[in-house]
Amino acid sequence: MDNNIVIPEKGRNREAILEEMREFGKNDPDYKNGKTWSLVYYLGEAYAQFLNEAGQMYASSNGLNPMAFQSLKRFETEVVRMTATLLNGDDEVAGIMTSGGTESCLLAVKTYRDMARKKGIKKPEMILPESAHVAWEKGAQYFNVKAVHVPLDKDYRVDADKVRKAVNKRTVMILGSAPGYPHGVVDPIEQLGAIALEKKVPLHVDACVGGYLLPFVERLGYRVPKFDFRVQGVTSISADTHKYGFSAKGASTILYRNMDILEHQMFVFTEWPGGIFASPGLLGTRPGGNIAAAWAAMQAMGEDGYLENAKIIMETTQQLIQGIGAIEGLEVVGRPDMSLVAYRSTSNRINIYALGDQMEKKGWHIDRQQKPECLHAMVTPLHRQVMTQYLADLKESLEYVRSNPKLSLQGGAATYGMVSKIPFRGMVKKNVLKMMREMYGPSGKALDFSKSDTGQKGFVEKIARLFLKFKS
Repeated sequence: MDNNIVIPEKGRNREAILEEMREFGKNDPDYKNGKTWSLVYYLGEAYAQFLNEAGQMYASSNGLNPMAFQSLKRFETEVVRMTATLLNGDDEVAGIMTSGGTESCLLAVKTYRDMARKKGIKKPEMILPESAHVAWEKGAQYFNVKAVHVPLDKDYRVDADKVRKAVNKRTVMILGSAPGYPHGVVDPIEQLGAIALEKKVPLHVDACVGGYLLPFVERLGYRVPKFDFRVQGVTSISADTHKYGFSAKGASTILYRNMDILEHQMFVFTEWPGGIFASPGLLGTRPGGNIAAAWAAMQAMGEDGYLENAKIIMETTQQLIQGIGAIEGLEVVGRPDMSLVAYRSTSNRINIYALGDQMEKKGWHIDRQQKPECLHAMVTPLHRQVMTQYLADLKESLEYVRSNPKLSLQGGAATYGMVSKIPFRGMVKKNVLKMMREMYGPSGKALDFSKSDTGQKGFVEKIARLFLKFKS
């Protein structure tokens, strides 16, 4: 990218600008045709336009001052109350909207750290399942709370007995996921709730993915472990409206069992020359359009809409699971409770990352995971229309990989495979930071793992040589 980029001397034609923006997006993932299995929860152009109109109506509004923009405060209050009811909270449940799941997670860490400070805990720790979303690691780093990691059981749920043993006098919170992103399974929240009550430690449920889907999956008759405020011991829950709440991007919620807990999330400063400042979350300015669009989404969907989408999602997920199970050489990881599915190779002749490379050559956007090495898919209603093609492409790609074992040494398969196996994680972190510097430096360099002739080649070769040296 050219570093000599400046603001145009004269304003440009608006239609020309929009056309250029459309051109920029031509190489983005094709989510509108169901080719993307994460990141986007698209329900069609008409619904997207509705959300755009709702958000645009309040795009210039600012949720920073709820006394000025009382419309936004009403939207936020009603989104929180609707979510509290959905998650079986009582009239005491209180919360706010946030900019996304990461902010919700960060706020929970900050809240429980500050609660612990009042009890004299100076070196706080929080207990995280190994499958916890990486946002919790970010929270640990940002707020100086030690993350104590607890392993998973054979079903990829956090081991509750080991959670109990990990609790000590410095523990400020326990985390459970509903579901965990990597494997799509709900942690044993009822057992964790009992531990939380016994040990007098807060329990947060990360339902950022499942909060607006699991309740409707349960109503459809699927077995869903209890995860919400029905579980005694659960003190807070996060749920993203911009995921299965089908709102516009940039909207989540965090709810606490009562105001006494939420109070510790608040920031108040009285000595600023600009006046007394108070904020309920991390952000100062809070984009009004996202808050308004979340309210509009929940009003437009209604319970019947959410139920219908849940029905489609779960039927499509079952088709995916059964389809993967019917392909020799693949298996689903664990037993997903909803619509997140990870699958791996059962044959040493099939490199799962090489399979991902072949699927991407067919136009699918594929997510890769490690521990275990697998591919990942998050199902939305749009995938119903492409599932047959996806499974056909998956089977064809697998046979190609099986017949060409050298593919594991090429492209993304070589990069991801090597990185996932290297025991020297500090070295991996250093090189990833180097790549981040390249992407976010002045040149804004675009990196592509799928091509072996990019800057990644040296990175892979460097790691490979060091790894083989220590192995020999």
